[in-house]
Amino acid sequence: MLITRRRLLFSLLVAAISLAACGISQAEQSDSISPTGAVKQILTGFAFTEGPAVTSDGTLYFTDIPNATIHQFNPNGFLRVFTDQSRHANGLWPLSDGGLLACEMDGAVVRYNLADGSREVLTDSYEGVRYNACNDLVVDASGGIYFTDPHYRAPTPLPQKVRAVYYRSSDGKVSRLTGDLAAPNGIGLSLDEKTLYVIPSMQSEMLAFDIEQPGKISGQRTFCRLAQPEGTSGTGGDGMAMDERGNLYITTHLGVQIFSPAGEPLGTVAFAERPANVTFGGDDFKMMVVTAQKSVYAVPMPIAGSRRGK
Repeated sequence: MLITRRRLLFSLLVAAISLAACGISQAEQSDSISPTGAVKQILTGFAFTEGPAVTSDGTLYFTDIPNATIHQFNPNGFLRVFTDQSRHANGLWPLSDGGLLACEMDGAVVRYNLADGSREVLTDSYEGVRYNACNDLVVDASGGIYFTDPHYRAPTPLPQKVRAVYYRSSDGKVSRLTGDLAAPNGIGLSLDEKTLYVIPSMQSEMLAFDIEQPGKISGQRTFCRLAQPEGTSGTGGDGMAMDERGNLYITTHLGVQIFSPAGEPLGTVAFAERPANVTFGGDDFKMMVVTAQKSVYAVPMPIAGSRRGK
């Protein structure tokens, strides 16, 4: 593994403070959002990075799916393996009680205790059948978990027959919320938790649903359409994050595409490798952290990420 510079993830933010202050003013006065500093590669040498999540102490956790590993990168710039038996974990979600949720592509949603590394299976089947390959997740205010279950790394034929979105309530009850979708991947909640966003990987249309109550959705619609690489069509998104104003940051073939809560395009941040997932970190949560193929990148942004999510 190559760590390009100790504490780079956080020193980048310090170096960008004055630029960030200017950037907020620009963002408020324009219809675009742009980085306030350079994109930096902070870690590299992995097989395929995913699932970035920052805990309250500033530690970054991320997954290396083919190597079945969850890595931990602390604010002092120290990288270590949290577990090398992650069962091909993909999306992660930090909890305020010292836990870390993980979607295992081997077919489960689990909770890790960050203090001792112990693992608890929260759900590994629906109606007695294993999931296809759990991918990404988001937690609501009641402690319920929305998670996606597409087909990547799944057995064939698909155990669940459909690629869908599920909800696990805080009391452990699981319900299927959708029919078959075009590889539902990233997932997120609006700041008021009245809208569920689903990011399919095999279509350009990103989806939104009304949340009638926790675990009950309706009104499927197209939230936005992703810009496509030249000469292609039908490419979708992967992961997503949200800033404190409710703007969505979606990882795509072109980079991180940014959309307003109304679905209006606000800009694209390009990377040397294709992004897989995204979160925010840093002292004031304005550092966008992106997992992309073999590397992890960081770039200062003008608007802080939402602290309610990953």
